[in-house]
Amino acid sequence: MLAIAGGAWLGWQRYVGPGPLAADTAVVIPRGTGVQGIAQRLADAGVVDHPMELVVAARLRGDGARLRAGEYLFTGGISLRGALDLIISGKVILHRVTVPEGLTSWQIVERLRAEANLSGTVTDIPADGTLLPETYQYLRDDARTDILARMSDDMAEALDRLWAERAPDLPLKSKRDAVILASIVEKETGVAAERPRVAGVFVNRLRIGMRLQSDPTIIYALSDGRGQIDRDLTRADWKLESPYNTYVIPGLPPGPIANPGLLSLQAVLKPEAHKYLYFVADGTGGHAFAETLEEHNRNVVKWRRVRDAQ
Repeated sequence: MLAIAGGAWLGWQRYVGPGPLAADTAVVIPRGTGVQGIAQRLADAGVVDHPMELVVAARLRGDGARLRAGEYLFTGGISLRGALDLIISGKVILHRVTVPEGLTSWQIVERLRAEANLSGTVTDIPADGTLLPETYQYLRDDARTDILARMSDDMAEALDRLWAERAPDLPLKSKRDAVILASIVEKETGVAAERPRVAGVFVNRLRIGMRLQSDPTIIYALSDGRGQIDRDLTRADWKLESPYNTYVIPGLPPGPIANPGLLSLQAVLKPEAHKYLYFVADGTGGHAFAETLEEHNRNVVKWRRVRDAQ
């Protein structure tokens, strides 16, 4: 009896006492892995001394069917009981991928392809303007196409909500028009507070039939939809024959030139009310706005001086 009691006490200490793991370690348990497979993975990772320890403990607890697949972070010195509790809890490691506003869909797909913890291939690039830029959480080995599907659903949901709350009498016929204009606003300014004012400029131009004359639309055309080129625009570029060249075409281009974020969508659907028709960089990261071409030309001269000095 003393021997049995002593063995039980030793077993309990092995169960609740500190384990051999020297430092925090992530371990992946694939779907369909049985108790013995899980035990072997933990032993290989140094979480337990021997796989049979975990097998026996799981059977004594009756937890074999409750162990869940996933990627888990085992803390240094975690006990056998703690390891089993963690796998049962399903508190897996969450990874994150941040998609900035203003990327084209091609650029977003390239970013997802670079995420080593995602799986699967993307064969079809989503249309620009259909993905909502945001930070997305995912589990190791989630499919890249699943992230794109979530981005698409989030964009549709956000656009439905914002369109229903839009200001009256906007020169936008559809939600697609709103996304197109929002994508231009997104590329024109990185200053969040400026977006409603920039949107107001373009809305004013649309109302009077004035061309938008947005450089990012030309860049989109020159890059074949990839969103960037390796040189500055020239005056010759302003004459580019393209349905996306807003120096040439009236109104909006045929599609979005990027995937706009929530702030740009909000700015377009509730633009600032003013009389500005022009804006140009002011050298501080923002823009100088003008109601007349004469005033705008003075702002351009100031910008050129700042640019040359820089």
